[in-house]
Amino acid sequence: MDADDEREIGRLEEGMWRSATRFDREWMRAALTPDFLELGRSGRTYDLAATLGAEAEPFTATLPLPGYRLSALAEDVVLAVYVSEVAAGGEVLRANRSSIWVRGTTGWRLRFHQGTPVA
Repeated sequence: MDADDEREIGRLEEGMWRSATRFDREWMRAALTPDFLELGRSGRTYDLAATLGAEAEPFTATLPLPGYRLSALAEDVVLAVYVSEVAAGGEVLRANRSSIWVRGTTGWRLRFHQGTPVA
């Protein structure tokens, strides 16, 4: 993983926290793998279809992502971890986050994401 890869993964990860890209189904389809899986902060599980079908809800996330760091798991597999801070519905929700990004023929794509509430 070089500096260009780090920048690209960071751009994509932050795109998940911007309303303009998060609710753009084509952007999300290009950023997620067909077998995408999320274990949400809420305890719910989401696949690609559920993620693409989510209704747009206004939110504001803290960017850059607090505590963001990357670790290479294999040549084309990277783990991103950080804390999300999201303002929605009059409250701020914080969660520990982890994402597994894989590089394929179309570039970096998100395969797995998990959110765990911060105690």
